Amino acid sequence: MKVVICLAFFDRIKFDGLASNEWLVYKHPSEKLVFGSQLIVGEGQAAVFVKSGQICSVFDSGTYTLSAQNLPLIQNLINAPFGGKTPFTAEIYYLNKTTKLDIAWGTNDPILLIDPKYNVRLHIRAFGQMGLKLKNCGLFIKELIGVMTPSEMVSFDALYQYFKGLVIQKIKVVIADIIINDKISALEIAPHINDISKKAEAEIDTEFEKFGLDAVNFFIQSINFPDEDFNAINSILEQRAEFDLMGDSRYATARSFDVYEGAANNSGGVAGAFMAGAVGIGAGAAIGTQMPNIIGNPTNAAQGNASAFILCGKCNSKNPEGTKFCPQCGESVVTKTAPSLKCPSCSAEVAQGSKFCNICGEKLGPNNCPDCNAEVPANSKFCPNCGKKF
Repeated sequence: MKVVICLAFFDRIKFDGLASNEWLVYKHPSEKLVFGSQLIVGEGQAAVFVKSGQICSVFDSGTYTLSAQNLPLIQNLINAPFGGKTPFTAEIYYLNKTTKLDIAWGTNDPILLIDPKYNVRLHIRAFGQMGLKLKNCGLFIKELIGVMTPSEMVSFDALYQYFKGLVIQKIKVVIADIIINDKISALEIAPHINDISKKAEAEIDTEFEKFGLDAVNFFIQSINFPDEDFNAINSILEQRAEFDLMGDSRYATARSFDVYEGAANNSGGVAGAFMAGAVGIGAGAAIGTQMPNIIGNPTNAAQGNASAFILCGKCNSKNPEGTKFCPQCGESVVTKTAPSLKCPSCSAEVAQGSKFCNICGEKLGPNNCPDCNAEVPANSKFCPNCGKKF
C-alpha cells in the first residue's frame, strides 16, 4: 500500500490491495483531500466517495484527476470556489470486485428429520463452499458499511459472518423440503445434490441481492448423518434381506423359534427348563398344529385367515369358511367335535385322546379287564371282550 502526502492533504490516492485477496472493503486512512488530486483505482477495484453519509461518486478501475466535473456532488456540498486546489473532506472506500470462491459453510446443528423410506429419525448435517462477489457497489455501501463501521479493513470472511445464519437456514429448508415433500430417502439423496445446490443458491442469492452482493458457485459437498442413524437403517436392511431370501412365512417361523430358544437360554438351569416347557405348552401347541400346513404350503402361513376354506370330505370341493353344506354334493361340512373324556379321579373334562388329566395328573390310557386281561378304553362301563361290568 502506497500513499503520498503533500501539505497534509492527499494529492495522490491509491490502494495496492493485498496479495491474499482476502480483503473486501478498505477505508482510506485520511479524509483530507483537495481538488486536483490524482485518484488511481486498480483492476478489480472500485472507489466510492462518501460525504456526510451520502454517496457522491463511484469510480471503476482507471486514473482520475479529482475535479468539480467528476465530483459534482462534493462541489455542491462544500460550496467551493471555482478553480484552484480547494481542500475538502470525504471518506474514500476501496471495494474488491473480484470473486471470493472458497468461503466454507456448514450446518452447526443437525437437521432432525424422519426418513420417509425407513421411518428412522435422522440427524442430518451438510457442508460445502460458496463464492461471493460485489454486484452493486453503491447499494453495498448504503446497506452494509454503516452497519459494519470498518476501521480500515473488512474481509470476505467477516462479511460472511453477517449472513451465516441466513445461509444455513435456507440450506436446511431446501434439504428438508426435498426429503419430506419429495419423499427422497437420505440414503438416496446423493444423485440429487446438484439440484439441491442450485435450488439453495437461488434462495440465497435472492437475499444477497438486497445488499448489492452476488452468490456464485454455491455447491454442497456432502449431506450425511452419524453412524448411529446409519446402523438403525442397516438393521432394517438386513431384516428385509432375510425376508427376501426366506420368504415371509419361513422368516416368521424362524423368528418364533428364536423367541423360544431365547426364553430357554436366558432363564438358566432348572427354572430355565421349566420356563421353556411352559412356553412350549402354550405356544408350541399352536405351532405344532400349523407346522404341517407351513411345510406343505408356506403360502398358507403367510396368508393366514385371509385364504381359509372348508374342504368337503366327499367331493373335495373348497367351500368358504362358515359353510354348513357343500354346494356341489350337499354333504355336511360341519366339523363334529369329538366328545370329551371325564377323569375317573377328579371328574374334570379332558380333551379326547389325552393320556393324563391336566388337573390331577391321573392316567387316562386304556385299562386291563381284571377277568380276561383285555384292554379296556378309559371311562368304559363294560369290558368289550368278556362283558364284565365295572
